[in-house]
Amino acid sequence: MSVVDKAVETQLKNIQARTGKTLDQLGEILHKSGFKKHSELRDFAKRELGLGHGDANTLVHVCFKSDGASAAAAKGASTDDVLAEIYSGPKAALRPIHEAFMAEIGKFGEFEIAPKKGYLSLRRKKQFAMIGPGTKTRVDIGINMKGVAGTDRLVELAPGGMCQYKVALTGAREVDKELIGWVRQAFDAAG
Repeated sequence: MSVVDKAVETQLKNIQARTGKTLDQLGEILHKSGFKKHSELRDFAKRELGLGHGDANTLVHVCFKSDGASAAAAKGASTDDVLAEIYSGPKAALRPIHEAFMAEIGKFGEFEIAPKKGYLSLRRKKQFAMIGPGTKTRVDIGINMKGVAGTDRLVELAPGGMCQYKVALTGAREVDKELIGWVRQAFDAAG
């Protein structure tokens, strides 16, 4: 079992302990909610079960097998197949930005790439970054780190989300020392 699998297993145990319900019971509650969209289910879990954003998000993905890895496995697709789908059509032109970023952070050491719908989660013991198209013309890098003042480029996000900061990239040249420094800080703290 990978470090990430262990982390998710621990997260699920904590969710069950906090709610006093088994994973099957929680899944039943979500299925009976009547909601179909991931965001609606996540918000329902936050509101009705008192879960934080990350716990609610994970719970919905697990109960509905809706994360990118589960979806890929169900289709017999690889991570590369999921990545090709993320950067298809009008977003295909963004792939060089993704490749430049991944080449730089690949120098850090080992980490896991977890495909999701529309982005990749980058993890050690916990998620340190996310990468995916924000629009048809922009790649967003979400960064999990603390104690850094936001800037015009390093945009602070609202508390309770999946990342504390976001950096928008429109070209591969924007994968620079400053960005890689921030991501390195998050990588080191995640492991």
